[in-house]
Amino acid sequence: MAPPIAAQLLAFALLVTAVSAAETGYHNHTVGGGTGWSFNSTTNTSATNYSSWASTQTFDLGDYLIFNTNSNQTVVQTYNKTTYLNCTADYSDNGTFVYNGGSRGFGEALTVVVPLTIVGPNYFFSDAGDGVQCQRGLGLPPSLNQPPPPPYQEPPGPDAAQSPPITVAQSPSGSAFANLADLRVVVYGIVLGLLLQFL
Repeated sequence: MAPPIAAQLLAFALLVTAVSAAETGYHNHTVGGGTGWSFNSTTNTSATNYSSWASTQTFDLGDYLIFNTNSNQTVVQTYNKTTYLNCTADYSDNGTFVYNGGSRGFGEALTVVVPLTIVGPNYFFSDAGDGVQCQRGLGLPPSLNQPPPPPYQEPPGPDAAQSPPITVAQSPSGSAFANLADLRVVVYGIVLGLLLQFL
């Protein structure tokens, strides 16, 4: 069994890792919520109103769209409005991507994860059934991605106006320190040093 101080230091290291991961601010958006990305071929309608679902979301650069679907649907991402309006993937357009999750069978459940990597309109639709699924509502209106908001900074106190600015020297880019510096590495080094000191 680990000594109590070792357990505390391990808990501290895990907390630092969790906090640094939470600071990124990126989010996963499960498209359609619990309904997922699906089409009812019996009623010839999409499973939910994806425009309504999208209106409740805020999409930021770096977020992920999670499409819980099956191999009966496709997930097409495009930056081209004409391609979206035509409900047909344009394979000659470098800005159009078709995701199929690697499935070769019909009706197999699959999850497609799509990162939002470009600021501006991103259109998503299914072109299965020669575009009928898209024409019947299996599409997302353009999501206007924006850079993630900056992390919260405490406003300066009343004495801040009287304090001179502090200049922190930056290491030159390309140096070994600049390439390897990472807050987690520094924290782990300190924790490891403390751990070894108490053992």
